[in-house]
Amino acid sequence: MTIAQHPSTKKEILQHLLKHGRATAHQLATTFEISPQATRRHLQDLEAEGLIQHQSVQQGMGRPQHQYKLSPQGRSRVTAFLAPHSPQRYGEFAVSVLDTLAETVGDEKVREVLRKQWQRKVSEYNDRLGTGSIQERLLELVQLRQEEGYMAELLAIEDEAKVQKFFLAEHNCAISEVAESYPSVCTHELEMFAALLPDCTVERTHWINNGEHRCGYLIQAK
Repeated sequence: MTIAQHPSTKKEILQHLLKHGRATAHQLATTFEISPQATRRHLQDLEAEGLIQHQSVQQGMGRPQHQYKLSPQGRSRVTAFLAPHSPQRYGEFAVSVLDTLAETVGDEKVREVLRKQWQRKVSEYNDRLGTGSIQERLLELVQLRQEEGYMAELLAIEDEAKVQKFFLAEHNCAISEVAESYPSVCTHELEMFAALLPDCTVERTHWINNGEHRCGYLIQAK
């Protein structure tokens, strides 16, 4: 069964796990306002399909609880469902092309190609972002990333010093297979955000390649 064919609650569970990383059956039942029994049936079905997996976690003196998260297959399937035309659908082909290019002309040429690609993206993004406020540009950036298959969102951070701070979260990677084989693309992504926001400092705080469930960037006005 494809994700698109799942009842809506199962799809919501999968998307919740993509966004939040882990959850117990009780947390999911509370979030979606369904019975614990129905929640466990959904989780059993999804685990049987290989889309999620669990581990037992001891909390206090009670019985261990199962914490559920997406399996690698589940993460890939959910991302493809959210953005059926995103580059992730062609990840294996892209990695194969880069591998062939590295064998043919060397690693340095591949790095040069990837640098050129992010420079082109900066130019394309700049045309869309315009010259509005930091928040306006960031909201447009989030829209661009969503169009490219990233489950992106923007959070404003309260700051006592009245400095504008934002957190840009990307709960999936639309080019995950390329990023795993060629992690320098993530460095270029960070450079791209910094180039798009010259009046801000941009710091990566979370990284899927480090085993975290999302990529995250702290963005602060200079």
